[in-house]
Amino acid sequence: MNSIASPSLEAGTGRSHKVSSGPPILCVNNVGKTFGPHRVLQDVSFEMQAGEVIAIIGPSGSGKSTLLRCINQLEPPTEGKVTIGDVTIEAGHTLARRELVTLRRRIGMVFQSFNLFPHLSVLRNVSLAQERTMGRSRKEADERSLELLERVGLASKASMFPVRCSGGQQQRIAIARALALEPEIMLFDEPTSALDPELGLEVLGVMKELASSGMTMIVVTHEMHFAESVSDRVITMADGRILEQGPSEQVMRRPTTERAAKFLNAVRDR
Repeated sequence: MNSIASPSLEAGTGRSHKVSSGPPILCVNNVGKTFGPHRVLQDVSFEMQAGEVIAIIGPSGSGKSTLLRCINQLEPPTEGKVTIGDVTIEAGHTLARRELVTLRRRIGMVFQSFNLFPHLSVLRNVSLAQERTMGRSRKEADERSLELLERVGLASKASMFPVRCSGGQQQRIAIARALALEPEIMLFDEPTSALDPELGLEVLGVMKELASSGMTMIVVTHEMHFAESVSDRVITMADGRILEQGPSEQVMRRPTTERAAKFLNAVRDR
């Protein structure tokens, strides 16, 4: 696999990949989420095709991160249902541990914080889950991990501990770890929000390469240029609801609701 040549996002669009025209790989139907009396999500619905890249934008507190957590069942929805491929999880249904493990292999997730094991080397951070959930031998897992670390430009860091790596490097390691489980969909929850702009570009460069390679991705982001230039579709949220969704350029340049236009005007140059 090729490593990431450059973190720049300026050279053209990332939408060179093919989006499947078959059945949706993901369906979110009327999903709602409450924490006690507080409603965080309400009547959220959308479908996603294999190979599609969706960016979710909106003000802080609009339910974007909670939506991702409902998709991979870190937070089970209190209303509605989520369908991944041929598996449907309805609100109120508790998955068995084995079902959860299988589901989370299908849906990789990268968080704002890197969640790496500080006492393990970079290589072991990427390999360990492969051995425990996929049954790979240590040799097989390490070989795959080195391929992925090469892909994200960090093969030279394999023997180091995470503390010796920059924040941008740690996030790229976290991406390699998620990819190692061969997910069908990758979820990114504001992966650059804890990084300074230069290090954030390193991570965005990896994500752009993944999009170009055909990875199915949902990205919660405040990076407006990435949302417009790399994603196929943008979903704008506020107050736990979807305000609008559609092709990236249309939603970013010609929003149809006053609330979405106000948000985009505030963050246009970010």
